[in-house]
Amino acid sequence: MMNRVILVGRLTKDPELRYTPNGVAVASFTLAVNRAFTNQQGEREADFINCVVWRRPAENVANFLKKGSLAGVDGRVQTRSYEGQDGKRVYVTEVMAESVQFLEPKGQNQNADRGEGYTPRPNGGQDNPFGNQNQRQPQPQRNTRLDEDPFAGGGQIDISDDDLPF
Repeated sequence: MMNRVILVGRLTKDPELRYTPNGVAVASFTLAVNRAFTNQQGEREADFINCVVWRRPAENVANFLKKGSLAGVDGRVQTRSYEGQDGKRVYVTEVMAESVQFLEPKGQNQNADRGEGYTPRPNGGQDNPFGNQNQRQPQPQRNTRLDEDPFAGGGQIDISDDDLPF
């Protein structure tokens, strides 16, 4: 079985952060995701997708994202139900986010008046407020001029078969 969702869109309002009785953080937000095609009037439509994220990433989403922020969500679709005030069963489908990526520098979108987001690093990377979460650590960049050839000089390179990826 497979249940995987990857979304890129903009938040429709500020994330809502709550805590369970056990003190676990949970944030909910809605992403507006543009469709790949236009309607008969030539307008681009969007889907509004409810997302939920838990624990430390939930606190980071609440602290660093806001209405209009561009975000990437990786997670799974989940459906739950509860009894509404009128006694009828209500079904809710939402994306349970396993990771949320901030996709633009702070101050980049039109609603950046609060000055939150991620801070670019001098080496071109970005701070990830979600920790490592199975992501590879960026390697330090070696500044090489375009006209410098690291293999110039025709010297022999000693590589053992153990160093080859195949």
